[in-house]
Amino acid sequence: MKFPRFAYRSRQFWHALLKPEVHVPAEALRLYLSPAQLILFRQLQPSEQTHAYRVFNQIKASGNTNADLLAAALLHDIGKIHVPLSIFDRVVIVMGKHLFPKAARRWGEGSPRGWRRPFVVAEKHATWGADLAEKAGVSDLTAELIRSHHEAGSLKPASALERLLGELQTADGGN
Repeated sequence: MKFPRFAYRSRQFWHALLKPEVHVPAEALRLYLSPAQLILFRQLQPSEQTHAYRVFNQIKASGNTNADLLAAALLHDIGKIHVPLSIFDRVVIVMGKHLFPKAARRWGEGSPRGWRRPFVVAEKHATWGADLAEKAGVSDLTAELIRSHHEAGSLKPASALERLLGELQTADGGN
């Protein structure tokens, strides 16, 4: 793990530990999420709702008004509701990926049980989230953004999907 990524994860850890979650007002979300999608969003842990709302606000502040992207910003980590993670689990993931990157990917295969549980969630939550979001009626584009939000993109995005995905990844990485 490069230093900027480690610094980002360290800041995330301290925010989760010391900073109170921000109440995410439903009124701000109703323009971008249907009632079913809002119910799904509210199942995220409070710290995850705060994170998603920060990602959403960063994208809005950049001037992007794409409704599919903004919905994906709010729901990009929704797959984590399948297997909620503690702060300790998150530390295990970060340290495991830092110290044993290839093994951590391997540990992310299979079902989320035992000591591998956090690694499985880290690897599979994007796919789980896209499936949940599709069932809640998101667009195909929103589902694809959720599904792909942890995939490495090209340096020069060629398609509209790649440009939107790049914006989502940048905002996610900064929050």
